[in-house]
Amino acid sequence: MRFITHSPRRANRFVALNCSAIPETLLEAELFGHVRGAFTGAVGNRQGRLEQAHKGTLFLDEVGTMSTALQMKLLRVLQEREFERVGDSHSTKVDVRVIAATNSDLAQMVADGEFREDLFYRLNVIPVQLPPVRERKEDIPLLVKHFLDRLVADNPETRPKTISQDAMRRLMAFQWPGNVRQLENAIERAVAMSAGRGQIDVTDLPMEIQQAQESVLASQVTPLPEEGIDLDGVASPMSNAS
Repeated sequence: MRFITHSPRRANRFVALNCSAIPETLLEAELFGHVRGAFTGAVGNRQGRLEQAHKGTLFLDEVGTMSTALQMKLLRVLQEREFERVGDSHSTKVDVRVIAATNSDLAQMVADGEFREDLFYRLNVIPVQLPPVRERKEDIPLLVKHFLDRLVADNPETRPKTISQDAMRRLMAFQWPGNVRQLENAIERAVAMSAGRGQIDVTDLPMEIQQAQESVLASQVTPLPEEGIDLDGVASPMSNAS
C-alpha cells in the first residue's frame, strides 16, 4: 500500500465504491452523481463518488461487474478527465486516481467480449496480483489477529480473545475457497461461539474447518511452534502495509 501512504494524494479523500453491491440502474448515479429531476426520487443535486474523490483516490471494487455502457463512460473519464452528472449536460472536470479491483479474469472477459479491451488497458497500468489465502497460509495468523483486534475494537463488550494451537492448525489446513472474506466470517463466528471464554477452540469454528486435515500444504508454510502462536506479539497486517 506504499502508493497510497506515500502518495502526494495521501492527504485527500480515499473513496470506495463496490460496483457489485449497487443495482445497475443506480450505479451510474452513484458514480457520477445526478441533478434534480434526473429521475424519480432525484429531489436535488448530488455529488457522485468521482467528485467526492477529486484530488484523491477512487477505489472501484469488482469493476468487472460494470455494464458495457457504464464501462464506456468510465473510459471517457479516464481519457478526458471529465464527466457529466446523470441528467446534466454540463461537463465537470475531475483530477482523481482510480484503483480498480476484481476477482474475475478481466483478460478472459475481454476475449469473451464481456469487458471492453480499451478500458482494460487503461486500468491495467500497474497490475498488482494478490494471491489467495490458500497460497499464502503464513499470513493466516496475521489476518486472524487483525480480525480479532477489529472485532474487539468495534464491540467494546467483546472480551479479548486468544486462539488455541489446534484451532490455528485447522485454520491453516483449510483451503479457503471463499478467500479472505470466508476467513473473516469464520473468525466472527468463532468469537460469537466462544462468548464468555477468552480462548477460541476448534469447536468454535465452522464444521467444515473443524474437519480440515493437516495436509502437505499446511506443512509447507510457516510451522507452528509447540507452544502455539502469541497473537499479542504478531503485528497487524494492516498496520504494516507497505
